[in-house]
Order: sequence, then C-alpha cells, then structure tokens
Amino acid sequence: MPLPQLINAGPVSWTGPLTEQVDAIVAETSSQLMSFNQTSAESERRSRLTHLLSTPLPSSSVINPPFQTDFGRHTVIGQDVFINRDCFFVDLGGIYIEDHVLIGPRTMLISVGHNEDPAHRRDLILKSVRIKPGAWLGANVTVNPGVTIGENAIVGAGAVVTRDVPANTVVAGVPAKILRPIRQN
Repeated sequence: MPLPQLINAGPVSWTGPLTEQVDAIVAETSSQLMSFNQTSAESERRSRLTHLLSTPLPSSSVINPPFQTDFGRHTVIGQDVFINRDCFFVDLGGIYIEDHVLIGPRTMLISVGHNEDPAHRRDLILKSVRIKPGAWLGANVTVNPGVTIGENAIVGAGAVVTRDVPANTVVAGVPAKILRPIRQN
C-alpha cells in the first residue's frame, strides 16, 4: 500500500510508527526485486512489478532488469516508457514518469533528501521527481529531488540535474546546464 501523505511532503520527521510502516514496505520491495531481477520470464517480471509499483506497468512500457527501487509504491509509469538496465529509483517522495519517456542505463531518480542540520540529518525532505512526455534521459543521469524534466527534453549522459529542465531543450553537465533547444527536422 502506498503512503500518499509522503508524496511531495517536504520536511518529514523520521520518528515513530511512520518509520516502521516504511521499513516494512521496503523489506517487501526488496524481496519482490530479488525475484524480478533473477527471472528471465517476462510474465513473471511483470507480475513482480505489479506488487512493486503503485499502479500496474502498462503493457507498452518496459523496465529491463536489473532494476532497483527503495520503496517502489510511489512510482507511476506511463505508456510507451522504456527504462534500461541498472536504474535506481528512490521514490518515497514520488516519481512520475509520463508517456513516451526513454531512460538510459544506470540512471538514478531521487525524490528523497536530508536535512542539512546534523541534529536532524536523519529527517527526510520529500520532493517528487517528474519526467514529462517524450523526455529522454541518457546513460548514468542523476535527477535530484523536486526536479521536473520538461516535455521532449534531452538530458545528456552523465548529467546531474539539480533544477527543472525546460521543455524542448538539451541539457548536459554537472550540474546540468541548458545547451540548446531541440532540433526538429
């Protein structure tokens, strides 16, 4: 079961029964991921993903193993999405991948940060990641909490995205910077 009160919740004190609820889901997710990543049967992988994600993976979308997520229940994936190998999603704060998105290998989508104050460092800051329709994230991209990748945007391989990416632009680098608008034939 998802914990909708945590999606894009901002600062969250990491104490009490909430930690136990999250830890129980994380343990179940880990078990499902082991099965997902170790089977070659597509039907079995899709069955495992049904238990991992908050909504069923559309039949037109693909997640190639190995795949990792820490929570799983706060990831929503649209139609015709392709997620390549070795991706890692930290989704407690919410990850929304809209239609026709391409995600390269070893990409990390991170929706959880921590408080800067050492006395509260274990507390969480939960900010959703949004990938808009038609976006393409190259290999080994990292998208930080609270970032939206705009429609049809391209994020170059190895980029670390710390701010929103406008629609129809190409970004690259660490931190990612706008290089140019998308070229269209």
